[in-house]
Amino acid sequence: MSSEEFEKLHEVYKSLYDELKLMPDRASRCHGEEKKRLVRDFDERFGEAEEVLQGMDKELLSAPPAFRNPMSTKLRLYRRDLGKLQRDMKSSDLGLGFAGRGADSRHSVYGSQNEHSTQMQSQRALLLQGSESLNNATQSIERSQRIAAETDHIGRDIIEELGEQREQLDRTRDRNLSRSRKILRSMSRRLVTNKLLLSVIILMELAILGAVVYLKFFRK
Repeated sequence: MSSEEFEKLHEVYKSLYDELKLMPDRASRCHGEEKKRLVRDFDERFGEAEEVLQGMDKELLSAPPAFRNPMSTKLRLYRRDLGKLQRDMKSSDLGLGFAGRGADSRHSVYGSQNEHSTQMQSQRALLLQGSESLNNATQSIERSQRIAAETDHIGRDIIEELGEQREQLDRTRDRNLSRSRKILRSMSRRLVTNKLLLSVIILMELAILGAVVYLKFFRK
């Protein structure tokens, strides 16, 4: 979207609308050929304003949603204002005689076509906005599904990692238990050995003591 092009079209529309909104009041005070000329001028300006709004619609197709949605609403209001001006112009046109209206029948038909075009453009803008909302909802659902899939994948990775850590802890525990058993068995053997050595030492000391007593008191 070209923001400069959109702004140019916007300025052109405002200029046309400023001209159009003065015409119904002027037409109500005119008669005869002057009034017919004013009606023709109104129809021409009205058609130009419709073309400008269509150009603005095309520019909005490539605009970001944050800008497109409020401007689409504004364009609908512009078309509503144009429709009101057209109805006001038709009301002022009722002052013409039957003959004059017959001479200007092509302008009335043209006005009806413009009104129908206005309604179609308004419906088209609503459809575009609805389509945009649907696309946004679809993208939101896709993002949610993608996030859910990523979360599920991360969850599986975490579960696998926890399983591996548990296996490592089990292996470490088994190794520690095996090492503890070996240490306990080694300590038990050393304790038994120490007891045996202590018993042998005690027996040897008793034997030496007995020999000393025997030699000192009983042998002469």
